[in-house]
Order: sequence, then C-alpha cells, then structure tokens
Amino acid sequence: MQKKLLTRNSAISNLSDNELLLLHKKSRKKIYLGELFVRYLPLLYGVCLKYLKDSRFAQDAVIHIFEELLGKIANYRINDFRSWIYGFTKNYCLQIAQKKELPVAQPHNDTDDIEEYNDAVVLSDEDEQDEQQTALLVDCLNELPEEQRASLIYFFVDELSFAEIANKTGFPLKHIKNHIQNGKQNLKTYLSKNI
Repeated sequence: MQKKLLTRNSAISNLSDNELLLLHKKSRKKIYLGELFVRYLPLLYGVCLKYLKDSRFAQDAVIHIFEELLGKIANYRINDFRSWIYGFTKNYCLQIAQKKELPVAQPHNDTDDIEEYNDAVVLSDEDEQDEQQTALLVDCLNELPEEQRASLIYFFVDELSFAEIANKTGFPLKHIKNHIQNGKQNLKTYLSKNI
C-alpha cells in the first residue's frame, strides 16, 4: 500500500476561525474542526502544560479536549474561538487537576494569559508556523506503523467508517479500532518528543 501523507487543504486553511466553525456546524465534518485544532495546538498544549505541570497529562488533555469537542462544539455559541478555546482548555485542566489532586498554577487575569500564549505562539509569522505544525504532524504520522497511520488518516481526515477503512485497506474490521487507538497513543508519544 502506498504511503499517504497528511496534507492540509489550502482552501480550508485559508478560512477564518468563524468560517471553519460555521462549516463544521452545518456539515459536522471533522476536517473543519481538525483545521482549528492544528491552528491552536501550541496554545492548547501550552495552557495544559501550565495548569497540569506535567507533559504527559498535558498531552492527554489536548487529545481529550479534541475528542470531547468533536461531538459537542456545534452546541456552543462561539464569537471568538481563540478566547473561547483558551477558557475551555483552562477549565478542563482545572477539573482534571482537581480530580487527580494535582497542584495547579494559580489563575490570574485571563487576558494576560491569552496575550502571554499569543506571544509564545507567534514567534514566527502565521504561515511559517502553520507549515511547521503541519510538517511536525506529517513527520510524526510517518513514524507510525502503516496500519495505524492509514487508519488514523482515513478515520480523522477522510472521515471513513471502520467498515470503509477495512474495505479500503484490507485490514480486518475487528482490528481497525485498535489501530486507531494505538495510533493516537503513539502519535501523542511522537509529538511529545518533538514539541
């Protein structure tokens, strides 16, 4: 099977946050939310790391936030995605820290926090940053075993069902879910080594 690299659709990557949210709400296609997630991955990881103080917990939190938002984000009224996702992530981390009885950073002015992470994230211009994030994701995906990489791409990018993935790849249907779960875990590990 020929390797398929994850590439961002330039038409989608040029859309504003609000346009992506609207398209996601109308179509429920993961590709639009995925684009927002890629844009704000450094911000989400930075907030999670700040509040959870452990890179493993922060990586888990980022993935859980994305999974949680896949099914729920269409129900929220969002005017400014950057501020909203910051607040959502902060609240999520505080809840996790409370459940696990972790020490957390003491919150102060949210506006200062957003500006602090804006400064940290915008070290280069946005296009260069998008290219770096995409390249990192592609590199990490290419480190995965073929079954995991293909299953992740077909499930999250192409939005295929387990049965469609099995038909397209020839992988046994009963193994697809495991390939996706193991692929997500391995992808998280690779990303943590490179972030």
